[in-house]
Amino acid sequence: MEAKLAECTRIFQKFKAAYQQNDYDTCSNLLSQLKVKLTEFPALPPAYKQTSTAVQELILAREIFEHAIVLSVKTEDQDAFERHFLQLKPYYTDTRDLIPRSREEYPILGLNLLRLLVQNRIAEFHTELELLPPEAHENPCIKHAVELEQSFMEGAYNRVLSARQAVPHETYVYFMDLLAKTVRDEIAGCSEKAYDFLTVADAKKILMFSTDRELQEYAAEDHNDWDIRNGCVYFQKVKDLAPCKEIPSLQLINQTLGYARELERIV
Repeated sequence: MEAKLAECTRIFQKFKAAYQQNDYDTCSNLLSQLKVKLTEFPALPPAYKQTSTAVQELILAREIFEHAIVLSVKTEDQDAFERHFLQLKPYYTDTRDLIPRSREEYPILGLNLLRLLVQNRIAEFHTELELLPPEAHENPCIKHAVELEQSFMEGAYNRVLSARQAVPHETYVYFMDLLAKTVRDEIAGCSEKAYDFLTVADAKKILMFSTDRELQEYAAEDHNDWDIRNGCVYFQKVKDLAPCKEIPSLQLINQTLGYARELERIV
């Protein structure tokens, strides 16, 4: 077993060296080899067999999956992130009495909360939050995700966008950029319905762009119907909308009163 552990450690060192060189293709290939090697360790979940190298096996496997999550962020693969997080989670929840806590635990748990927020999986966000111990809520990475969710639910989009500049961990930038785009799309949709046009200065302020070029690129990529000219952003209105049907309010009131009278007679 010690020979297998040494071989797995050797491959993992090659993985980390490739990661430092931003060679993500090599990292992916080595990660596949590492996952196969991990299946040979009896101390890992779900068996948790006690062996002479059980602690080393658990720590090595946990570190491999932590690096796999960071790699999935670098390669912008959210499906891989979810798979690797599910594989990593037992090492945070079921092995507390077997191995020391990882320094990367809270940053990765916070990163997962941010991913759920970006994917609008609010129920799962709160479920994961409830599973955390009380002391975890004081960690900056967890607090960052919680405050973002509160700002998002309150519609305080300016706080969401400004939070991009104060991420607690470098890996958060990818999901923050996705969240910022979601927020800008929400603001843009509301602006289109509320205004016929906005000045370029006001549009930049609302969407929190610092330059005219950023606004123009955003409009070109996501809002081809916007017309930017003469210092203004003109929103194209949807024409020929179907007429709204009148609600028969008096008829509904009479029916409701009739039901109430019948219920009173029965009682």
